[in-house]
Amino acid sequence: MQPAMMMFSSKYWSRRGLSLDSAMFDQQKQHHTGGQMSRRPSFCPIDENPTDKEIRESRESGKTAVVFSLKNEVGCLVKALRLFQEKHVNLAHIESRMSKRIATEVEIYADCSCSKKEFNELLEHLKDHVNIISFNTPQNQWSTEYITTGFKDNVYRQRRKYFVEMAMNYKYGQPIPHIKYTPEEVRTWGVVYRELTKLYPTHACREYLKNLPLLTKHCGYREDNIPQLEDVSLFLKETSGFTVRPVAGYLSPRDFLAGLAYRVFNCTQYVRHSTDPLYTPEPDTCHELLGHVPLLADPKFAQFSQEIGLASLGASDEDVQKLATCYFFTIEFGLCKQDGQLRAYGAGLLSSIGELKHALSDKASVKMFDPGTTCYQECLITTFQEVYFVSDSFEEAKEKMREFAKTIKRPFSVYYNPYTQSIDLLKDTRSIENVVQDLRSDLTTVCDALGKMNTYLGI
Repeated sequence: MQPAMMMFSSKYWSRRGLSLDSAMFDQQKQHHTGGQMSRRPSFCPIDENPTDKEIRESRESGKTAVVFSLKNEVGCLVKALRLFQEKHVNLAHIESRMSKRIATEVEIYADCSCSKKEFNELLEHLKDHVNIISFNTPQNQWSTEYITTGFKDNVYRQRRKYFVEMAMNYKYGQPIPHIKYTPEEVRTWGVVYRELTKLYPTHACREYLKNLPLLTKHCGYREDNIPQLEDVSLFLKETSGFTVRPVAGYLSPRDFLAGLAYRVFNCTQYVRHSTDPLYTPEPDTCHELLGHVPLLADPKFAQFSQEIGLASLGASDEDVQKLATCYFFTIEFGLCKQDGQLRAYGAGLLSSIGELKHALSDKASVKMFDPGTTCYQECLITTFQEVYFVSDSFEEAKEKMREFAKTIKRPFSVYYNPYTQSIDLLKDTRSIENVVQDLRSDLTTVCDALGKMNTYLGI
């Protein structure tokens, strides 16, 4: 993901919020109108990727539109809308949603009628008060910093719609359907795979380098083949207890972290657009399979990921956001020290050629990972990160996250029951006694094993 993104983006997500590309939005409308309850966050419909027809109709009608974000605070929207009044710009339609980029902000879509001159004057004044994401005028094409390359390509849009349908129809526990990727998608994957594997020997951590050959052997990781999620899920189940679940796009931070608590990794299956194979502003299968999966196969790293998920259960929105930021700067953009050298373990780095080189260069600012301070660091989505955080080991990072989790206020603790693959709430003596019994059984097994080792060694 370049320069920054994640599956639970809001990558900020680039922290995995909800993607509102047209394909997914069509599916969500069908999903809701079909009378079914959706577990996804509810947003007002902002179409970030208008079609050429929509742009043309907007120009012909003299209507303009702007999407901007502002702080989710009392009075902020009123101040912004007052600028429309001062510039004599008539608002025809307005919608809002929580920002998928910065959790403390709201994104506003405003459709208005005015001349090009009036609109340009409005934009000049808006820039001083809000963050303008995109806009169009009666005489100009839609302009935006964040539109994905492929959303003007109708063939690509239809292909993305296919992946949305596959994910929406999937029921957890079923075998993940086999995807027949197109030759163009395989070529795009091949470019990313080829360029990244050149860097891994000198930039990736040893755990990553250990598991990548295993994925080649058991899951078909090759330049000319995109691995199937079902094969990957079965492999992870055997190595670390994680499984993979296909999703259509971004999830909210809370939903994504909750999946980790159950050792479930939500994963996209679509491939970035072929015109720019080394960049994508959203997590695609290249990011998931090359960035995340090799390290999820490591038991210690998998447990570290699960610890963050467990800490999010029952936490306040503010605490979930802090945990999401810690996730961002560890699981997505984390560094570690191995043999006296910096190595990358973050999926965002391991799937981004440019940022992987940058993070391990002298140009990057690196600090020791401390959840108490890291959770307040700004997550960037259009540039390289201002700072990266390093840990001596996954165990160290996990212990620090455990201590940080103790500061989260909630009336209970949680325990993952591996036998039932469920979460037990530890809120009374009876629930705690059940966990203690499991621990006693485990300790008895360990003591028995140590006794036999001593006998064998003659100690």
